[in-house]
Amino acid sequence: MIIKLPASEGRCLGYEISGKIGPDQERLWIADMEAALEMHAKVCVLLVLDDGAGWGVNAGIDDIKWVFTHMSKLDRIAVVSDEKIWKWLVTVDSHFAKLVGIHEKHFTHAQLEEAWEWLKGSD
Repeated sequence: MIIKLPASEGRCLGYEISGKIGPDQERLWIADMEAALEMHAKVCVLLVLDDGAGWGVNAGIDDIKWVFTHMSKLDRIAVVSDEKIWKWLVTVDSHFAKLVGIHEKHFTHAQLEEAWEWLKGSD
């Protein structure tokens, strides 16, 4: 399930993701980000992942396609999770993301407020 977080505003969008995400949920999520891109040149995205968050194959493919076609429109991505695998994945991916101008950072659930501040910041 994907739930848009109430702290989302303007170009900074936050989502809570739990369980396995299917293609229908993925399409709704993508539509929400595209609506924000109609009003803003770039968006920042905060993802709060629970322990069971994951994507089905088709939803994952849709997600990857969208990211590759919209890389230039992503500014910052904050991934909030206590799972060590997500911390590792973000650490590795952030080096590649930086090459295309995306700032990506991992936070724990205890650092959620800090994640929002970083997402909305300009440094």
